[in-house]
Amino acid sequence: MTPTEPALQHALSRERAHHDRCRAALAAMVEGADEQVVTGEDVSASGADAEVLGYRLRSQAKALRELPEGPLFFGALRGEQGELHIGRLRISEHPAEPPLVVDWRAPVSRAFYQASARDPQGVAVRRRFGWAPGSRGDAGDLTGLEDEHLGEGEARTSEIVAREIERPRVGPMRDIAATIQPEQDDLVRGDLAVSVCVQGAPGTGKTAVGLHRAAYLLYTHPQRIRRGGLLILGPNRTFLSYIAEVLPSLGETGVRQSTLAEEIARHPVAGRDEPATAAVKHDARMAEVLRRALYARVRAGGGDGDGLAVPDGAYRWRVPAAELARIVTRVRAEEPPYGVGRERVRSRIVRSVREQAERRAGPQPNAWVRRVERARPLSAYVDAVWPRVRPEEIVAELLGEPGVLAEAADGLLDPGEQRALLWRKPPRSWKSARWSAADLVLLDEVAGLIEHPEGYGHVVVDEAQDLSPMECRAIARRAPFGSLTVLGDLAQGTTPWAARSWHPVLAHLGKPDAAVVELTTGFRVPRAVVGLANRLLERLDVDVPAARSLRGDGEMRMRETTPDGVPGAVMEAVRDALGREGSVGVVAADADVPRVRAALDAAGIGAAGPEELGARVSLVPASVVKGLEYDHVVAVEPAAIAEAEERGLHRLYVVLTRAVSRLEVVRGRPLPF
Repeated sequence: MTPTEPALQHALSRERAHHDRCRAALAAMVEGADEQVVTGEDVSASGADAEVLGYRLRSQAKALRELPEGPLFFGALRGEQGELHIGRLRISEHPAEPPLVVDWRAPVSRAFYQASARDPQGVAVRRRFGWAPGSRGDAGDLTGLEDEHLGEGEARTSEIVAREIERPRVGPMRDIAATIQPEQDDLVRGDLAVSVCVQGAPGTGKTAVGLHRAAYLLYTHPQRIRRGGLLILGPNRTFLSYIAEVLPSLGETGVRQSTLAEEIARHPVAGRDEPATAAVKHDARMAEVLRRALYARVRAGGGDGDGLAVPDGAYRWRVPAAELARIVTRVRAEEPPYGVGRERVRSRIVRSVREQAERRAGPQPNAWVRRVERARPLSAYVDAVWPRVRPEEIVAELLGEPGVLAEAADGLLDPGEQRALLWRKPPRSWKSARWSAADLVLLDEVAGLIEHPEGYGHVVVDEAQDLSPMECRAIARRAPFGSLTVLGDLAQGTTPWAARSWHPVLAHLGKPDAAVVELTTGFRVPRAVVGLANRLLERLDVDVPAARSLRGDGEMRMRETTPDGVPGAVMEAVRDALGREGSVGVVAADADVPRVRAALDAAGIGAAGPEELGARVSLVPASVVKGLEYDHVVAVEPAAIAEAEERGLHRLYVVLTRAVSRLEVVRGRPLPF
C-alpha cells in the first residue's frame, strides 16, 4: 500500500527519481559495452590475445543485453558507508565513481542480510522497497518502503519481505535476492574451496540457496570458476525449466544447467531394466566389478619368448621379455587411467630402447624417438599387453558373457545378482545393444577408468538424495578438484536406492568431509500444510528433523468422497482454487492421470502439463512434481500415490509439500498414515 504520510511520500519520490537515474545509467552501460566490442575487434594484438579479448567483451555485452526487465534495486543501507542501494547487479555512471547500485553479492552488501538490532554492523537504517507484482522496472511501480532503524535498536518483522515470500506464483521460480535470510546468506557466501551439503525441509529455500551460491561464486571468483566451469545438475528437464530464469535474473547467463542423464548420454536410452537389475547396476560394488573387467584385458606377457625386437634401420634393438613384464607390472601397480597406462607402457619401452641407443651412439634426436614410437612391432606389443578398448566393449562383454561376469564379480556379487545382470538375449555386438539408463551409468564409469573427464570448478547438485552410489561417482569424476554444493531432503527420497543418510552420499561424491547443514524453517509452505506433512514424516525411514513454518496464513482441507466420486470431487476442488489468485497444480498417481484429465476436459477445465510453467492449471504426475511449487495443490487419492511404488510414502510426502498457499486433499479411501 502506498504511504500517505508526507515524509514517506517525499522519500518515495526521491527513490523513484534515483531509480530513473539508475535506468539511464544502465542503458549507457549497455551502449558502452556494445561500443567496446566494436573497438575490441580492431585491437592491435596477437591473434590469440585479440580472440580472448573479443570473447570477453562480447560476453559482457551479451550479458547486459539479456538482463531481464525488473526493478533495479530492492534495498538500501544508511550508515558508516554512507547510503548504498542494493540490487541484482552493480550500476554506475562511470567506473571511477561510486556506484548508484551495489551488487547484492559484494562484501559491503552482506550487512543488508546479516545486520540486526543486536548487531547493527555499522548500519543505522536498513530500507526495503515494495514493488508492484510483476513490475518491469518502471519507477512508478515503487509503491512502498520500510525503514528499520537498527542503530536505535529497532527490530521489526518486514511486511514487504513477508508479502514477497507469500506472493502467488505462476510460472518459473523467482530469485530470492531481496529476501535471503541470515542462515541462507551464510550458505550462499561460503568459501569456494569448501563443499557443503544442505539438508533442507520443504519450503526452506534450499534450491534457491544453491542457485544464489552459484551466482555468488561466479561474482567472487570469476576467473577460477569460468576456467573450470560451473554446472547445475537437476533431476529432470521440467525442474530445470522451472529454475532456468533464476541465474539470468541475477546477471549470470553462461552457466550450464543439465541433468546427469544428459551429461553421461553416450547413447540413447532404448532398453529398460527390471527393478532388481537396475538396483544391482546402481550399487557401488559395480565400480570394482567394472574395474576388474577392464584391467582383465591387461597381460604382463606378450611378444615372443625372446622379448621385443624394435627395428632401427637395418638394426634391431631388443628389450628382454623379463624387462617388458616388469614395465607392464609396474605401470599397472601405479593405477593410472587405463588410456594413460597404455601410453605409459609404450613410452617406457621407448625409453629402454633409447638408453641402449645412447650408450652406443650418443643422444638421439626427437625425430628418431617418434620413429621408434611408431614402430609396428612396438605398437603390436602394446596392443597385445594393454589393448585399446571402448567402454561399450567392456560393458557388453560383462553383461553378455556369464564367464566374464563370474570372474569379475567373484566375491562381490552373489549368483542371483549376477543372473539379474546378464542380458537375456545378448546382442551380436555392442553396436546393436539396447542400452538402459542404468547401462549408461556403467559406461560412464568405464569411460572414467579409461580417461578422466574434464572437471568443473564447482557443481551444484539438487535433489541429491535420489542419487545412486554409481551416479554419485559419475558426478565426483566431474569435480575431482572442484567443490560441490549438495542440496536435498532425505524425506523426499523416492528412488529405490535413495539415501537414508548423507554421509554415504558425500563419500561416493568424493567429499566425505563436507559439512551437513540443516535448514528446517520454511518460508513458503504454510504451517497447516507442514503440520500434515510432519504426521507423514514420522512414518518415513529417515532421521531428519521435523520442519516448521513461519507462515500461518495458509489453508489445508480434506475433501472426502467415495472412490467413484473422486473425479467429481477433484473438479469441485479445482473450481474452488480457480476462484482464488495463483497457480493450481492437480497432482495424481501416474496411472490416475488419464482419468483425471478426462474429467477435467469433460468439465471444460483446460489443464497443461508440468512443462508449461505459465499455465493457470497444471495436471502433474506424482513422479515429476518434485522441486515444483503451486499456490494451490489438489492432491488426488493419497493412497494410490503411496501404493504406486516402493517408496510411495516418500513420494506422497513430496506431493503434500508442493503447496505454497493452499492444499486440498481429495480422497475416496483412508489416508495411508
